[in-house]
This record gives sequence, structure tokens and C-alpha cells, in this order.
Amino acid sequence: MTLAICLIFLLGLALLATPRLHRLNTASIAVFTAAVCWVLYLLHADRYVAAQHGEAFSEFLGGAAATHHQAKLFVAQEVFPHYVAVASGIVLFLLATMSIVEILHNNGCFDFVTQSLRTRSPRRMMWTLAALAFVLSANLDNLTTAVLMLTLMHTLVAGDKARRVYGFVIVVAVGCGGAMTVIGDLTGLTLWSEGLVTPTAYSARLALPSLVAVGVTLALLTPKLPARLDLSGGAVPYRGDDNVLPLWQRVVLLVIGIGGLWFIPTFHRLTQLPPFVGALCVVAVLWVANELFNRRLMYSDRMSRRRFPTALQYATIQNMMLFTGLVLTVGAVRETGVLATVATALAPHGGHMYLSGLVAGLAAAAFGNVTALVGGIALFNPDLYGGALASAFGTDGLFWPWLSLCTTLGGTLLLGGTVAGIFFGRMENAPVSWYLRHCTWRVALGWLAAAAVYAGQSFLINN
Repeated sequence: MTLAICLIFLLGLALLATPRLHRLNTASIAVFTAAVCWVLYLLHADRYVAAQHGEAFSEFLGGAAATHHQAKLFVAQEVFPHYVAVASGIVLFLLATMSIVEILHNNGCFDFVTQSLRTRSPRRMMWTLAALAFVLSANLDNLTTAVLMLTLMHTLVAGDKARRVYGFVIVVAVGCGGAMTVIGDLTGLTLWSEGLVTPTAYSARLALPSLVAVGVTLALLTPKLPARLDLSGGAVPYRGDDNVLPLWQRVVLLVIGIGGLWFIPTFHRLTQLPPFVGALCVVAVLWVANELFNRRLMYSDRMSRRRFPTALQYATIQNMMLFTGLVLTVGAVRETGVLATVATALAPHGGHMYLSGLVAGLAAAAFGNVTALVGGIALFNPDLYGGALASAFGTDGLFWPWLSLCTTLGGTLLLGGTVAGIFFGRMENAPVSWYLRHCTWRVALGWLAAAAVYAGQSFLINN
């Protein structure tokens, strides 16, 4: 049965790596794979539970006979809820982030982005796009920022070739910006939720490498910029009414939304509650402010007609389902004991921290950055590393930010490595061949530059 679960897991990974061949939704593949793996696991639950949770199972039985039915009850009540809790915390955080962006967008708080991009200078457009995408993704999440920025850029820039180039700029910038903070990307958020990093140390180690990665990649992209930039003359998005909130009210909403997200690490440190609780508190405060500022519209039909990009909602929900499926799938495989066996075999080689991160980055290009990160956390268990390696693989160790950086940049090597890249490919009809010729090698060189900076930075810290 263990072999069957592993084969289903590997088949799921293969399908996740080849979405352009079978054209199936990756979220549906991840969720279905998770369901099948857990059903197969339950068929031999008594054997797995006795091997992995012998002492806890004995306490659960309380002297009763150890039957297959009791083993299934133990899994349903004690084992499975742990993985559901891990996935649910991330999903609730993403739901809160999406709600915050929806409120801000509907009130015109991001209209300054469109106004800042009205330039006919190709270079200025590139660096302005990159700066805005980098900052917004570090403060929101990179998927939300990618969809928002790609939508605005698509309505503003004329010409398919130019939109592909500037779409790639957005994908790189949001990836690097999101990787810089624990709230900016699923990778950092997962590491934080697992207790492997703390927000301040994580951002301090990734700030400079992230800036170098985006800077080098975009500098290499400069020769591909169009000689002349044509704008489509798109207007500010219609929100269902002609009354935009006064500037001071939009600033207040923006400060509550962005400032509230930055306060979440402090909230977590003070209360020890999961990060999504702080995010929900920010949503509540922003919601109240939104209703106070829009009280004249709240009960009119104009408020109900305010628009929000459907693509953003769909992409975010799809990402939630993908992450949930991956966490549950890896959980099922982990409960069989296979991952512990592999991790034990890898433990003696844990000193090759940088090589392990590079391999994880290449895996991210094939299977997606979220898949590679979840697998990396499961394989490089901090409990297996003691002595000199404990500082690298423990909480705030050098390995975890390095793993996050590698999976983010490695995922950007190919169109299907990140959800933002997938959305960009669909929105701009970017062929895989075009991306390989014009984008992959530039990302690879940016990744190498960031790796050199991270290694040098780590050497200075250790010495």
C-alpha cells in the first residue's frame, strides 16, 4: 500500500509538472491526489498508526482493543486535523489578503499605479512597473499583486510583444518582492506558520538578494525593450459610481490595509495566535472604515455594481485549493514513514545547504514553487540536524530563507513554476518557447547573482 501511495504521489507530481500537455487544472489534480492518497492510507490505517503514533494511539484507546475501526477514528480525530489546520491557516490568511485588496481596489486606492505608469519611455515604464510590483507584493501577496498589475498593464500598454515583455517584468518583480517578506508569498508564509523563520530575520536576509535578483534580471532585459512605447489610453477602472473617495480617505484606507498587514507579525508575537487571526482583524477594521466612508452608497444599487477583477478572485481561490491539496498529499505520504526514511538518508549530506536549495529551485521549475517548498520542509526536518548543522536548519537558520529564494526564482525559470507565471502566460498568450528564449536565461543569471550575494552575506554573518 505504501508503494501505491507513493506512485499516486509521483503521478500527481508528474501531472502538476505538465499542465500544458493535459490542460487540466493543477488545483483539481492536487486535491484529487490528496483524496486518493488518504483513502489508500486509511485502508491500512492500523499498521501506519501503530508505526508512526504508537504511544499516542495507546493513550487514545484507553485500554480498548486496537481495531481497524479505532485506527481510522484516531486518524480522523488526531492525525488528519493537523494537516487541515496547517492548510486552513494559510487559506484564511489569503482570504483576508484578498478581501483587503478588494476593498482598497474598489475605493480607488490603487489608481495611483495607473497614473504612475503613464509614460512613453520604455525604460522608465519597466523600472516603474518593477518598483511598484516589488513594493506592493512585499506588502500584500505576490499573486494578488501580479493579477492586479498585469490587469492594469494590459489595459494600458498597446501591442502584444510589448505586453509580453512588461508582463515578464511584473512576474519577476512580484516574485522577488513577495519572497522578501513572510506575508508576501506562500513560501515565506508557510515557513513562518511552521515556526521555521521569524519575520524580521527572514526579511533582513532576503532583502538584498531579492533586490539584486530583480535588478540583474531586468538590466539584462533592457535590450528587449521596444524602441517606442505605445499606450492604449485606457481610463481608470469604472467602479459603478462617479464619486471617487477624497484623497485623504483613500490614504486612510491604504494605511489601514498596508499598515495592518505589517502589524501582523507584532500581533502574532504579542498574542501567539496564528497569523491569519491578525489578518482577519485587519479586514474587520478596514471593513468598518470602508462602510463609514461609503455610508451614502452602502444601501444603494451603485455600491453593488462596483467591479473587482474576477480573475483575481479565481486565481487566488485556485491557489488556495492547490496549496490545500499539496499539504494534504504530502501529509499522507509523510504519515506512511517514507519521507522520514528519505530525510534520514539525506541528513548526513545536510552540510550541502546551497546545493540542496539549488536542487529545490530546479524542482520548483518543474513542479511549481509551492510544491517544491512543501516537499523541502518535509524532507529537511529540523529534528534530524544537530550539532554544527542545527544553526542552519533550526529556527531562523540560513537554509530556510535560501530555500524560499531558490524555490521562488527557480519557479520563475519556466512559465508553469509559479501561479503568477501561469496567469501571465494565459493572459498574454505567451508561448513556452518565447519564454525559454527570452526570459529563462535572464532569470537564471539573476538567480546566480542573488545566490552569490546570499552566500557572501551569510559568510559575513557567520564570521
